[in-house]
Amino acid sequence: MMQTDLQPDEAVRMAGEWLANEPSHEGRAIVPELKTRFGITSLQAIDAIRAAQALRRARAI
Repeated sequence: MMQTDLQPDEAVRMAGEWLANEPSHEGRAIVPELKTRFGITSLQAIDAIRAAQALRRARAI
């Protein structure tokens, strides 16, 4: 059975917020940067990128 976390991972949330607020990341490989900066896995970095995109969309409305 697959485990589902009921609370979002704090490091992923922080990485997503940082990425949504950080304009200078364009043109750079962001997954390695998120892994290094926040100590997360590649899969968690992808989740953070999705969270950042959702935050940007929500702000645009």
